[in-house]
Amino acid sequence: QVLLVESGGGLVQAGGSLRVSCAASGRTFSGYVMAWFRQAPGKEREFVAAIRWSDAFTQYKDSVKGRFTISRDNAKNMVFLQMNNLKPEDTAVYYCAARNNILVLTSHQSYNYWGQGTQVTVSS
Repeated sequence: QVLLVESGGGLVQAGGSLRVSCAASGRTFSGYVMAWFRQAPGKEREFVAAIRWSDAFTQYKDSVKGRFTISRDNAKNMVFLQMNNLKPEDTAVYYCAARNNILVLTSHQSYNYWGQGTQVTVSS
């Protein structure tokens, strides 16, 4: 059973930085894509970034390119999302997700496993 546990959310001022982490367990993830999604109150869950575990290929939502970086630590089975120059519109619950396929997709319906989420709040 795949288990994803997020940590590292919090409150930060606009322009600040935050790193959220996802501890993954229960599988060998070499054939997986790991992703971060977010959901703000009253809005749909949206794709933020993804990384293919095998070759570290990455993909980003346009509005976070140049500000956010997704990475993974093979030895620790962890995925990170470094968020810089945060904006109030980045405020949301951030979810770690896993897809047991090497294709990088951006629809939340394509992901099989989800963490419980971590709140990120950016004040103006």
